[in-house]
Amino acid sequence: MAVGTEDLTAWLRRFAESVHEQRDRLTALDAAIGDADHGANMDRGMTAVVATLDESPPADAAALLKKTGATLVSKVGGASGPLYGTLFLRMAGAAGDGDLDDAAFARALRAGLDGVVARGRAEPGDKTMVDALGPACDALDAAVEAGKPLADALAAAADAAAQGRDATVPMVARKGRASYLGERSAGHQDPGATSTALLVEAAAATLGRS
Repeated sequence: MAVGTEDLTAWLRRFAESVHEQRDRLTALDAAIGDADHGANMDRGMTAVVATLDESPPADAAALLKKTGATLVSKVGGASGPLYGTLFLRMAGAAGDGDLDDAAFARALRAGLDGVVARGRAEPGDKTMVDALGPACDALDAAVEAGKPLADALAAAADAAAQGRDATVPMVARKGRASYLGERSAGHQDPGATSTALLVEAAAATLGRS
């Protein structure tokens, strides 16, 4: 099933709604181990993304993803802007021309993960968004390769992202401001992994459904 600009816009709109609804929770999670601004920053960034896409709808999927990434880089402070911006910019670079089929969307998301890893120099187990996004990409790749419909593949990815998010709780942070806390960072859910799980959940709720 092809994923086009309307589908991607619906995905990002759903993500923006989820971030807005979870803004205070994301901020509370960040207050425990970070700067207490993740919810506010992501809400501001995604509100700007939706406004930009509404004002000037991009011509194709790659243009939409590029505009999303550029908006997040310019509007979101802290580490979230560069990391989420890189995610979407790398997706744009891998998208090619026209709509994305299931395998192309999976490849684009994997490219986004690779960009986040490179930008943040993070590895699985560092207590970052990679701990949710990595399992999501693995699950998505496996399901697509097995021939499952995109909606089912993304549902599996969302489950994997949620499990990855939850797995950050006992971890000791090795990246970002949370790493300054050392052992005291254990016992807290990572806010970046939490917002990433919302991103994949939004994809599962909107893509491959028509």
